[in-house]
Amino acid sequence: MFNLNQRGDDLRFPPAELASREGLLAVGGDLRTERLLEAYRHGIFPWYNEDQPILWWSPDPRAVLFPDKLHISRSLKRTLRLGGFTVTLDTRFRDVLHGCAGPRAQYPDGGTWITPAMAQAYLALHELGYAHSVETWREGQLVGGLYGVALGGMFFGESMFTRVPDASKVALVSLVRQLRTWGFLIFDCQQPSPHVKMLGAEEISRREFLQHLAVALTLPDRRGRWKLEQAPEAESK
Repeated sequence: MFNLNQRGDDLRFPPAELASREGLLAVGGDLRTERLLEAYRHGIFPWYNEDQPILWWSPDPRAVLFPDKLHISRSLKRTLRLGGFTVTLDTRFRDVLHGCAGPRAQYPDGGTWITPAMAQAYLALHELGYAHSVETWREGQLVGGLYGVALGGMFFGESMFTRVPDASKVALVSLVRQLRTWGFLIFDCQQPSPHVKMLGAEEISRREFLQHLAVALTLPDRRGRWKLEQAPEAESK
């Protein structure tokens, strides 16, 4: 494990291939925008609890969702048609961040890994047009959503939340459909979960992920505030 505090103002990370078997690569440093972007461009992300130093990870294997392989069950298709949800992009980033931080059923005391410093760092990325949120609404109330970082043709999903059944799934499906329309190549789920696997996520090796990332970064960044503008064909898939 590498100690970034020993590198001073050098924002470079050691190669992701040097991460431990569990995926831990480095400790320390800070969450300034330049360092975060450098991390994502090399397949690395921060994840730590409030009582820990900043920990930097590059898991092997890596959970990803290729937009063309999005799977929508019959029940979820019915929810998308009849569930009474509406979806927006980048209208309430701060509120989505707060929702992801908790409290939630699985985190009754709050999502401890989204520390105040972490929240501030992603708000800064949002203001610069790199971080984006998806909001799911029902009857005028924010009931679910997710946020993440976009670079080139890669979207790095960070966290999601739901306050009613299927609200986060609706957010994810809507985003992946939009990413497919825009020509994004891959949605990074970071870690596998039944939730994302149900939607078509799969596990690939770190090496394969880094190869996909290198290709995705050859595409231009889609910075700025996003709006939902799916092609009509997307609804039928």
